[in-house]
Amino acid sequence: MTDTGGQAEYLDEGVETKTDNRKRAIVLGGVVATAAVIGGAAWAATSFFATGAQPAEALPASTTVAYASIDLDPSGSQKIEAIRTLRKFPGLEEEMNFDADDDLREQLFAELTESGECEGLDFERDIDPWLGSRAAMAGVEGADGEVVPVGVIQVTDPGKAEDGMANFVRVCGGDDEDASAETGPWIIEGDWLVVGEDHEAVEGVVEAAGEGSLADDDEFTRWTGEAGDPGILSVYVAAGAAAHFDDVFASSGMFFGPATMAGDPSMTGAIEDFEGMAMTVRFDDGALEIESAASANQQMQEFFASTVGMDLVASLPEDTVAALGMGLKDGWVDAIAEQIATAEGEDTTVEDLYAEASEATGLDLPTDLEKLFGEGMTVALGDGIDADALANGGVLELPIGVKIKGDPDDVRSVLDKIEPQLGPDEQGLLESAASDDHVAMSPDDAFREELAEDGSLGDNEVFEDLVDDSGDAQAVLFVNFNADDDWLVRVADDIDPTVAENLAPLSALGVSSWFDDGVGHGVVRLTTD
Repeated sequence: MTDTGGQAEYLDEGVETKTDNRKRAIVLGGVVATAAVIGGAAWAATSFFATGAQPAEALPASTTVAYASIDLDPSGSQKIEAIRTLRKFPGLEEEMNFDADDDLREQLFAELTESGECEGLDFERDIDPWLGSRAAMAGVEGADGEVVPVGVIQVTDPGKAEDGMANFVRVCGGDDEDASAETGPWIIEGDWLVVGEDHEAVEGVVEAAGEGSLADDDEFTRWTGEAGDPGILSVYVAAGAAAHFDDVFASSGMFFGPATMAGDPSMTGAIEDFEGMAMTVRFDDGALEIESAASANQQMQEFFASTVGMDLVASLPEDTVAALGMGLKDGWVDAIAEQIATAEGEDTTVEDLYAEASEATGLDLPTDLEKLFGEGMTVALGDGIDADALANGGVLELPIGVKIKGDPDDVRSVLDKIEPQLGPDEQGLLESAASDDHVAMSPDDAFREELAEDGSLGDNEVFEDLVDDSGDAQAVLFVNFNADDDWLVRVADDIDPTVAENLAPLSALGVSSWFDDGVGHGVVRLTTD
């Protein structure tokens, strides 16, 4: 039953599945795709997303709301680089019993069949002749509007794939009858095996994809393009997925408990404004990199789209261990207060929130908060971390501080209101030093003076390798694991030497985010020695 005339190739029609074992085996066939995406991470992390045909070609643009694809192609220099990177970690090296030339598909097959339920099935004889290297999982709207899971697996020979899947079902289902006499919940269309919950659902997916594939969809190409170069894993969420957010969170109870997103006024606007998102995971120049792009909230763009935070982090001392910086624009306090008031319901107003907070803190809101944080701020951790002192004396024993770009008199006036409300041990946190338009605060005298000066962290090679260098970054997180005499390993070694040994290869972590023309961008970059 090969594909002729471009029609979908159906693996037998009109006969219902007879046994639970048979059903389980058919579904197990789809696990090849599922596990490749979410259960085979150990193997997937050692490959690189190659160019060429992708599973999105077999999915419909009109009804696909979420998509995650992976590539187990064993070729490419990126794969070699990834393996070398992962083998720097002793714990991972022990688990990686394969080399760069090994077939990752075979490794994954071995993992899936180690329970012994598929005894007699041989990878080289029964799977390799037809199984491709690319796979995906997707959420697709069915005829009733509900989202159903669909798996897509690349096949190299459609005819052999038909026989191979039938044999897979027969062997793994424990039934000696001819499995091709059953209607399996899969269809082979061109170079793709599409697997779903039932044959009818899969048939609908294939037919809809024939009318317009996800790979050719303008929104799909837009968002995946915004997420940068391809990688080992690609994720896409369509604008249409917003209509199903409530069902997902309500059924799981995640974060929102019994309340639903649709019933939460604070989420209504976010759902209505959602236009899509994409994410890519890749290995790049010895680093693991995650890049994302998503439709941006208008208020976030308006009040937080400033490069002051990046500038402040770049002005820190060169030996800074860690820093978090962000810029702020006039009105940011009101924007946050409006979101909180909306979440609280119609009975709560922004004025109510300000009155309550002012009474509790003695501050004049929102004015004092805008004075205190100025145009932006950075929280920094300096050189000289003493684990014993931290354990005995708390946070005041850390070289920690805050640097603010703002009017020193305005900042000091707010600090004077806060200081009397702190205990004697906490008041040291507000000790400050000022320059023309900056204020530095730290309980550590030496670090406070360093913060007040113009440092050179921005010229540090580690920092430059981690943080977006386009000049667009508006919020920045930077952690140098090698700084301060390998502080992370020193601290971890006191807890567990084995943990310290596995943390030792880490070099640094950088997170950059920015807004650009209605799109929120983010890049997470983790480097190794």
